[in-house]
Amino acid sequence: MEGQEVTFAIVLIVVVVGALLAWLFVQRKHTQELRDKFGDEYDRTVDARGGRRDAEADLVEREERVKKLDIRPLTRDEQDRYAADWKDTKALFVDSPVEAVAKADRLLTDIMNTRGYPVADFEKRHADLTVDHGDVARHYLTGHEIADRSSEATTEELRRAINHYEALFGEMTSDIADRDGDSLPDSADTHVDADHDGVDDRAEGAPVRPAADPTLNERDRV
Repeated sequence: MEGQEVTFAIVLIVVVVGALLAWLFVQRKHTQELRDKFGDEYDRTVDARGGRRDAEADLVEREERVKKLDIRPLTRDEQDRYAADWKDTKALFVDSPVEAVAKADRLLTDIMNTRGYPVADFEKRHADLTVDHGDVARHYLTGHEIADRSSEATTEELRRAINHYEALFGEMTSDIADRDGDSLPDSADTHVDADHDGVDDRAEGAPVRPAADPTLNERDRV
């Protein structure tokens, strides 16, 4: 009898340990999947939420929320209109950098609204972007932070804001809908040119790209 009890106890311990190891494996796999999907936003959310558990719950909630949104690509006419608006915005930078940054921020909000993103709240707008556009969502956040203090920002900081915004603009306008409403990659060159600083070159002398910006790495600097 005692032998059976010992055997049962051993089996129970093995089952519990096995279940615990399986749970740890699933949790680590889930964490890695979120890290891979959200990139830098994962760590930013952990810092903002004060811990991994709350951060991961936040990120999962974002995924579920975005799944319910009716996100659509732009039509060709919409894309052409926004491209013209963006060109005007960059030209405006020459005479009024502050106004140009504000206009760029409004234009991006309009584009996101057209595509189906809720736009009432910036924090949620940015959070929704991180689900499928993590690489450019950080540019949007940095550009918006500069825009919020545009009255005190230097011209170079405002220039960087435009560059950050242009990264998102390129992403948001790169796909167009075919006649059946499906998304097709656009053949037009809407990506951000890494060899151009993003603003109109008619200013006195060519605009100088910032020598260093901690929020832009070599691949993303525009």
